[in-house]
Amino acid sequence: MSKTTRATQALQKAGVAFTTVAYDYDPNADRIGMAAAEAIGEEPRRVLKTLMAEVDGKPVCVVVPSDREVSMKKLAAAFGGKSANMMKPADAERATGYHVGGISPFGQKKQVPTAIEVTALQEPYIFINGGQRGLQVKLAPSDARDILKAVAASLVA
Repeated sequence: MSKTTRATQALQKAGVAFTTVAYDYDPNADRIGMAAAEAIGEEPRRVLKTLMAEVDGKPVCVVVPSDREVSMKKLAAAFGGKSANMMKPADAERATGYHVGGISPFGQKKQVPTAIEVTALQEPYIFINGGQRGLQVKLAPSDARDILKAVAASLVA
């Protein structure tokens, strides 16, 4: 497995300190983020999942702890919208250039507005997908927020 992806290149270009952690990706896992947390031996609240959604029909990226579910109402509110829904997997892959299970908020084909769960910013470090299945990047939550120019909001139900 290559540890160099568009996501890691974007982090390097931004001059951010990060480390990569590879693990055995389980394509049959019910909850990919939870499986990743277990595989790397980390608390699920620190292993964030990257989801692609639409707010009022426009694509957005959402980064939340792997053990939580996104509130569509809160997501819409975070972007000043009226409604939100999850993007279809094929649309998410087309929009990001990544495969489902390996979608990273970093280095997407076209950067879209991003929101990060505010409680994640209280952690000393977080893990986010590194741009391929079975690869996580460990970094400071404030660095992730700053690079992504992410809105920090309460996004979980």
